[in-house]
Amino acid sequence: MRDWDDRQAIYSQLADRLAGQLLDGDPPEGQAMPSVRTLASRYLLNPLTVGRALQALDDDGLLENRRGLGLFVKPGARERLRQIERERFMQREWPQLRQRLKQLGLTPAQLEWETPT
Repeated sequence: MRDWDDRQAIYSQLADRLAGQLLDGDPPEGQAMPSVRTLASRYLLNPLTVGRALQALDDDGLLENRRGLGLFVKPGARERLRQIERERFMQREWPQLRQRLKQLGLTPAQLEWETPT
């Protein structure tokens, strides 16, 4: 398990980790998220921190609360999350990456390479 970065709130980092898992289809759409207790134990975090991370995912429209049953991944959540992450990439990461490529004098053609065997 990765360490937590002191420059960003832990709940936000956990929300990012859980979002990454959702992008990978874990858990699948329509299935229950692990409980707050399970996640708190897995990541060695305070349940309130875990609850805040799950709330962030819910605020993004990825989860639904089924009274008495827990949080479930909404149908379409994976595609919604892809859209959110694409937008974040294009606004935050791509401009920095493009600037770095320019600094290094790299062209798109130079970025294509074969994977070593």
